[in-house]
Amino acid sequence: MAAEPYRCGAIALIGRPNVGKSTLLNALLGQKLSITSRKPQTTRQSLRGVLTTETAQFVLVDTPGFQTRHRGALNRAMNRAIRGVLEAIDIVVLVVEAKRFGAEDRVLLKLVPAGVPLFLVVNKIDTAEAADLLPFLEKAASEAEFEEIVPVSASRGRGLAELLGALKRHLPEQPAIHSVDALTDSNERFLAAEFLREKLFRLLGEELPYSAGVEIEKFEEQGGMRRIHAAIVVGKEGHKAIIIGSGGSKLKEIATAARLDMERLFGGKVYLQVWVKVRSGWTDDEAALRRMGYG
Repeated sequence: MAAEPYRCGAIALIGRPNVGKSTLLNALLGQKLSITSRKPQTTRQSLRGVLTTETAQFVLVDTPGFQTRHRGALNRAMNRAIRGVLEAIDIVVLVVEAKRFGAEDRVLLKLVPAGVPLFLVVNKIDTAEAADLLPFLEKAASEAEFEEIVPVSASRGRGLAELLGALKRHLPEQPAIHSVDALTDSNERFLAAEFLREKLFRLLGEELPYSAGVEIEKFEEQGGMRRIHAAIVVGKEGHKAIIIGSGGSKLKEIATAARLDMERLFGGKVYLQVWVKVRSGWTDDEAALRRMGYG
């Protein structure tokens, strides 16, 4: 028998905010890479995760939730990131929530380049009754020319093997473009900022101002120890007090949780120093956004 041809390609995960794209990426990789929280717009930049098997390499690209309601500079930068990803992609996966397909999803469909295979992944199926899910899937099938529609529950690991099998059939026949042991092409500096920002979202919840961001001011590695100096950037003085907390307790909790995640991902000790700075209006300042990596 002829050997099965190797397949490799880039797969964009797109969708509205909070449909579970980052959770899906982590579930497919079998490891936490993309940050997640219950707060919308947790993901602000594209992130590539690499899953390599004996017969295929899946380059999964997590993207920010496409924003149609808010028009600030930060939201425009996130929307540009999505459009940029779609310029060089082999497969597009539109992720929606079970029983929800609306105008914002249709806007995203218009961004998909002609001729690129399009999948619909219906996430969070564990939140819907089977009797309700089947009519929804039938209706969703009429929204576009989907190659396949795959129901999954990323948080519970359901439907993931079926999704990978379906995606693999549409990947180009070509050698792997990343090494076998690669998890991502993002550098550790970027990942450190993301992990710290995740803890802001998770540990402050609704208190967290939308204008909070993270800037890595120094990243050094010496003898297996990573020394990271990071600034949490907020737009108002009052936001600074929220993040620091009483006697610095909240900032310490955020930094400790982020450091532990970094050590797990990087496989080594991390010295993390974090402070808070006020930069008024940075989310509407294109130059400030570029400095913070939202190019």
